[in-house]
Amino acid sequence: MLGVSRGTLRSALQRLEDSGEIVRRQGSGTFVGRMAVPTAFGERLERLEPYSSVAARRGLQLSAIDVRIEHQAVGAEVCEALGLEPSEPCTSVWRTLVAGGSPVAVMYDVVHPSIALPELEDLRAEVEQGRMVLDVLIDIGVPVTYARTRVMPAVLTARERAGKLLGVTGTTAGLELEELIFAGRDERVAYSRDLFAPGGIEVMVMRSLDSPRPARVSGRNSDAPSRARSGANGRGARGPARASDR
Repeated sequence: MLGVSRGTLRSALQRLEDSGEIVRRQGSGTFVGRMAVPTAFGERLERLEPYSSVAARRGLQLSAIDVRIEHQAVGAEVCEALGLEPSEPCTSVWRTLVAGGSPVAVMYDVVHPSIALPELEDLRAEVEQGRMVLDVLIDIGVPVTYARTRVMPAVLTARERAGKLLGVTGTTAGLELEELIFAGRDERVAYSRDLFAPGGIEVMVMRSLDSPRPARVSGRNSDAPSRARSGANGRGARGPARASDR
């Protein structure tokens, strides 16, 4: 009637379901879901990936402003996370991430002093172009294997520095991601704390139920082997078939 093939229609419905705009329930029908809220980034927590790669897939141009890079002692909390003495100096990177011309996050990264980073001006140039510290670690050959991420709600106000950097008016909710990056088996190489403005990121977690042990299939053929064995044993008990039985 509409001149659309069934395959095209199924694909369109699947995309609408994936975005949350429709909900399909077997046996009930298809219903209007929540409207998808556009976000700068979509983060699947089971996958470690630089935000620059996510932005590239979405066609977003990233840059960083208010960049500050220092090599000095950091707080006790960060030192403990990286397994360092409180007085040990580290390279710290502060900046405001801009996506599509709008500020979306205030980012703070600390790199373990054992990592030989590029020269200060080269590092600054990469960060200002919107590259992540994770990008830099991968480029210089650090064997990054996994990260431990903690997601926390945050309150942003126009009076605080982070709120001003993100262009917040009034009081609103944000999302904070604290991450510890590991190389090899358990070598701690970097710590980050990123504060995202509303609409800056969408965090997704993929979960599945533990499958129960497969149940034994029951049916008419389930006891066929036992009957076959029984028949064979029966014939063996009677001995060779007689000519009158053939």
